[in-house]
Amino acid sequence: MTVVRRAIEFLFLRLLRSRLGVALGIAVLVLGVVGAARLVAGPTDLTSGLSNRPADPITTVHPTTGDDGAISTTTTPSPVTRPGQAAPELVAERFVAAWLGRPGQTAEDWHDALRPLSTAGLTEKLAGVDPTDVPAGAVTGDVTISPRGETFVEATIPLDGGHLRLELLGIDGRWLVDAVDWSRDE
Repeated sequence: MTVVRRAIEFLFLRLLRSRLGVALGIAVLVLGVVGAARLVAGPTDLTSGLSNRPADPITTVHPTTGDDGAISTTTTPSPVTRPGQAAPELVAERFVAAWLGRPGQTAEDWHDALRPLSTAGLTEKLAGVDPTDVPAGAVTGDVTISPRGETFVEATIPLDGGHLRLELLGIDGRWLVDAVDWSRDE
């Protein structure tokens, strides 16, 4: 009897009061709950659950709704110019001529030449620019216009040593340059 008594004392006084004993007790309790739940639930259906794929694609838009893709097959609307105002091509040509400047031109004259062809935002951005820092000297080709909408076009102008890209906005039918981007030829 002493062996059984010692085993019971060891179990209750030492093992169950230690961290290992508590962990073993919790593990037995969890396994018991999971096992009981499986017995009560009955046999499982292997085709149910997250492994199942739907037969049809899941859609959030009705199939008869218009195309919502990024690539549009519709044509881009032509730029709209108010009668009596310059077309975007002409504004781009005038801007490039003013941007390239002329020999001996002061910074103030350079800014004054760009101001009527630029939006207020671009005029503000160009406020501290020195015209001697313009990286080109002459136009080497024709202006290429890429319409993006009725009131937005991009113009690309080949210059000696690179290309100038202008973004023009048609504000009330009057075209003004809103952004200037220079890329050097490789």
